[in-house]
Amino acid sequence: MPHLIPEDLEKAAVRGEPSHVWRAGQERRFEMLKEAAGPLIQGRVLVDGSGVGAYLRRLVPIARQAIGLDIELPRVVESKPFAPLALCGAGEYLPFPSASMDLIWSHEVLEHVQDDAEAIREMVRVLRPGGRILLFCPNRGYPFETHGHYWKGKYHFGNTPLINWLPRKWRDQLAPHVEVYTRADLARLFAGLPVKVISKRTVFGAYDNIIERRPRLGRLLRGFLQALEKTPLQRLGLSHFWVVEKL
Repeated sequence: MPHLIPEDLEKAAVRGEPSHVWRAGQERRFEMLKEAAGPLIQGRVLVDGSGVGAYLRRLVPIARQAIGLDIELPRVVESKPFAPLALCGAGEYLPFPSASMDLIWSHEVLEHVQDDAEAIREMVRVLRPGGRILLFCPNRGYPFETHGHYWKGKYHFGNTPLINWLPRKWRDQLAPHVEVYTRADLARLFAGLPVKVISKRTVFGAYDNIIERRPRLGRLLRGFLQALEKTPLQRLGLSHFWVVEKL
């Protein structure tokens, strides 16, 4: 992640900060995308919240048509050299016809939109029957809030312990800029929509920043925590990963 000057902190709080480098964490999630997508990855693919195009860049050579959408115009412009179909727009108002996409990749974006229920409805609307949404979003069970917090009106960037374990009213006062989800929260967002959940799991991160500073410790931590994904303690993982198919 690049160094953020003070005037950029507020934007990072509200919009999130996209991946500017490709490391083990991004590679692992891209492999998860390909496995969950199957042959759909060769169809018409939408990256809903494409940032500077880290995932979009890798989908362009694979998909029949890869489209990126992001609310920040500078990020869209940065994607244009390798993704001509990158567009500026909001997830709550997708500029596509109904049933026009085979696959939608939403990676750590849902927590930043103004209306997450509407963003989910829009993804379902533009997905064709049999198409899939691959959704990553933050898990409330993770012991750290990774998007920073507010205290006495000032935003503090970085990981903050235990905020997400507080009662919702207190948690939302400290982190009003970003949403966080339990499995029940996600189930409510999809309730009543013409979809079925193919799989739902909770995953830990790759801890690339720690590995960069302390390689041995970081790799031990990554191996230990990712092993927990096969146990009930996966509920403490960093992110939900849901695969949802339209009926």
